[in-house]
Amino acid sequence: MPIRIAARAVILDQGRLLLVNAFPGPQSDLWCAPGGGAEPGVSLPCNLQREVHEETGLDIAVGAPCLVNEFHEPATGFHQVEVFFRCSVTGGMLSDDWRDPESIVTRRRFFDRAEMAGLRFKPDSLPMVAFNGGGGPVYDPLETLVR
Repeated sequence: MPIRIAARAVILDQGRLLLVNAFPGPQSDLWCAPGGGAEPGVSLPCNLQREVHEETGLDIAVGAPCLVNEFHEPATGFHQVEVFFRCSVTGGMLSDDWRDPESIVTRRRFFDRAEMAGLRFKPDSLPMVAFNGGGGPVYDPLETLVR
């Protein structure tokens, strides 16, 4: 099975980080940054703009990479490498009425650092990267997929 490449957005607004549910509906309480799998022949920033719009209704400007994360599921051979980019919102607004065309993302919301302490999210390094800003990209080592 080939390694899947994904792009994810680190979007801060007034000190709060945008997160979406990681699995469809109530299947899991795990949160992650918006984004998803890259389509071949399309740049990671263009893939990310499409994914963020599909999942949230927001339009974004894609900045510099800030985190590389990878995870796998040994039982199936699934392996994903995610490149996280610092992004800013250029249009749109979050709405509970927004519908992800793939019906995966059903919840989207901004969380401050204190609220994230009570959440299950992946990758573990996300708050440090998001809220500490600056510096070069961080690598979050290979871990087993959690649901």
